Amino acid sequence: MTSSSTPGLARFNTLADDEAITTLHEVCASAAWGRAILSRRPYATPQDLLLAGDTATAELTPEDLAEAMAGHPPIGRPKPGDPTSSREQRGMAGASEELKAEMLELNLAYQERFGHVFLICATGATGEQMRDAVKSRIGNSPEQEREQVRTELGKINRIRLTRLVTEDT
Repeated sequence: MTSSSTPGLARFNTLADDEAITTLHEVCASAAWGRAILSRRPYATPQDLLLAGDTATAELTPEDLAEAMAGHPPIGRPKPGDPTSSREQRGMAGASEELKAEMLELNLAYQERFGHVFLICATGATGEQMRDAVKSRIGNSPEQEREQVRTELGKINRIRLTRLVTEDT
C-alpha cells in the first residue's frame, strides 16, 4: 500500500472475492467488467483502480455493454429504494411535469430506435441537459451510439468507483 492509498481502497483490496464481485456489480452490472477489475487486485492507488475500470470498460463486448446498460434505470425513473440512481438522477427530481413527460416520450423513442435504455452520466446534469442530450443522440447511427454509451458508462463507473474507495461504508 502506498501513501496515496485510502482506507476504502484497502478495504476493497481485502474483500473476499464474492463480496468484491457483489460490490463491483453495484458499480457496473457487466459480469465481465467486474471479473476484469477483480483479476487486477490489489490496487496500489485509487488512480490504478480507475485506470483498470477504464480498461475494462473499453474491453466490453457489445453483449457485455448490453448487460451493463440493463443495470441502469431510464432517466427520470430511478430504481425505487436505490439511493445511487436517485442521487445520480437528481437533476430530474425537480423537473416540471412537462419535462418529465417529454423525457418519458424521448426515452421510449430512444429505446425503440436502439433497443436499450438511454444511458448518460447524469451526475450534475439538469433535466434540460439530459433532454437535450437524448434529442441530440437519437440521430446517431447504432455504431456511434454504442461508442457514446461506452463513454457515458465509463464516466458513471469512474464516479461510482471513486465513491466506493473514498466514502465510509
